[in-house]
Amino acid sequence: MNKAELIEIAAKEADISKAAAGKALDAVINAVVKAVSKNDTVTLVGFGTFKSAKRAARTGKNPQTGATIKIPATTVPKFTAGAGFKAAVAGKKGKK
Repeated sequence: MNKAELIEIAAKEADISKAAAGKALDAVINAVVKAVSKNDTVTLVGFGTFKSAKRAARTGKNPQTGATIKIPATTVPKFTAGAGFKAAVAGKKGKK
């Protein structure tokens, strides 16, 4: 499913226009991105948690040459699925 398909489903489920659903989806995505980039955690109960995680510096290998390279430390976004989402994916009966 891509963003356009998600907007179409959201518009149908919420009985709103596709334009309104698109604006709402963009607003939610922007809010999550801003919060996580400020090192805040965004928790959507039953769906999951978005947060930032620090990744330590490490050594890697260039697959073409086999040479060892240094990969610097960085901060990356992380998503952890909630219990309801996990249950739905596993096919178990869970909360909506």
